[in-house]
Amino acid sequence: MSNPLTESAAAAVSPRRATSWQAALLLAGSCMPVMGSVLITPILPQLSEHFGSVPGAEVLVPMIVAIPALMIAVFAPFAGQIVDRLGRRNLLVIAMVAYALAGTAPAYLESLQSILLSRVLVGVCEAAIMTACTTLIVDYFHQPERRNRYLGLQTVATTLGATAFIVIGGALGVGGWHTPFWMYSVAIVLAVLMVISLWEPTREGSTDSHVAADEKARIPWGRIGVPLAVTLFGGFTFYVMVIEASYLVVGTGVSADDTGTIGLMAAIGSLATAAGAFTFARVARLQAKVLLPTAFGLQDVGMIVIWLAGSSFAGVGVGAVIASAGSGLLLPTLLTWTIAPLRFEERGRATGMWNSAFFLGQFLTPLLMGGLTAAAGGLTVAVGVVGVAAAVMGLGLAVALRRREATAPALA
Repeated sequence: MSNPLTESAAAAVSPRRATSWQAALLLAGSCMPVMGSVLITPILPQLSEHFGSVPGAEVLVPMIVAIPALMIAVFAPFAGQIVDRLGRRNLLVIAMVAYALAGTAPAYLESLQSILLSRVLVGVCEAAIMTACTTLIVDYFHQPERRNRYLGLQTVATTLGATAFIVIGGALGVGGWHTPFWMYSVAIVLAVLMVISLWEPTREGSTDSHVAADEKARIPWGRIGVPLAVTLFGGFTFYVMVIEASYLVVGTGVSADDTGTIGLMAAIGSLATAAGAFTFARVARLQAKVLLPTAFGLQDVGMIVIWLAGSSFAGVGVGAVIASAGSGLLLPTLLTWTIAPLRFEERGRATGMWNSAFFLGQFLTPLLMGGLTAAAGGLTVAVGVVGVAAAVMGLGLAVALRRREATAPALA
C-alpha cells in the first residue's frame, strides 16, 4: 500500500512546473523595457516645444528616450550578479514596483532635469526586469522545445508591444505630454500577479544542470565571450531599421508630416520582425550554426535592396520587410546561443551581460549611423554598408561555427 506521508513529502520537494500563465507574466514583464523606449516617442515634439527655452533642450529632450537603453547597458551586468546571488523573483518584483514609481514620476514633474533623473532610474529598473524575466524563462522552461518557444515569443511580444505602445502613447498624448507617463503604472498590476504566481527556482527544486557543490560559480567567459561580441554587433544591426525606417521613407519623397504613411511602414516592419521571431521555435533545431548566418543574411539582403532601391518607396518597403524578418530571427537565436548551454548558477550573470551587449548596440546605433551616413554621402548607402557588414558577419560565423562544432560545443 502507498504511504500518504511519503507521497506528501515527495510532492513537497518535487519541482513546480511552469505553465503558459507564468510564461505570459514573464513575457508581459519583458515588454516593460520596450515601453520605456517607445511609449513617449509620439510626444517628443510636445516635450521639445515645452522645454524649448531650457539650455541644451535639443539634446536633452531626445535623451529622455535614449537614457534608459544606456542604463540597461551599464547596469544589466550588476542585475545579473544580484539574480545569481540573491534570487530572480524578488528582484523582479521590486524592480517592477520601482519601475512604476519612477516611470510615472514625469506625470507630475515639471523640471527637465528631474525628468531626466527619473529616466535614469527607469533604465536601472529595466535592466533588472529584463535580466530577471529572461533568466526565469530559461529556468522555468529549460526543456529545449518549450524554452525555444518562449524565447521566440519574447521577441514577438516585445516587438508587437512596441507597436502598440507607440499607438497608445500617441493617443494618450492628445491629453498633454504628462498623460502617457501614467501608463507605467501597469507595472504595479503585473508585480502583484508576479507575487502570486511566480516562485524562486532553487538548486534543490530545479531539474536543470548545476555548478558542482564544491565549485565557485563564475562568469563563463570562455563560453559567452564570442556570443557577446556578436550580440553587440547584432544589437546594432537590429536597431538600424527601427531607427532609420522613418528617414528612409521620407527620403523616397513622402512628406515628414505624413505620419500615417511613416507609421504604416514602421508597423509593417514590426510585424515582419515578429514573424521572424515567431518562426524561431519551429527552426531552432537547426542551431546557431545555421540560424545566425541565415538571420544576418536576411538583414544583408534587405539592406542591399534598400541601397539599390534608392528613392523607391516600394523598394524601401520590400527591403525593410526582409531585413526586419532577419532581425526577428536573430534576436532569440543570439539569446539561446549565449544562455541555453549555461548552468543554473551562471545564468543570471550571463543574461545580464547579454542584455548589456545588446542594449549597448542599440545605444550606439544612432551614433554609428550618423558617422556612416556622413562618410558614405547618404543614408541608403550607409544602410547598404551595414548590410555588407552583416553579410561578412554571417559568412564568418558560418565558417567558424562549423569548424569549432566538434571542439567547442558551446559555440554551435
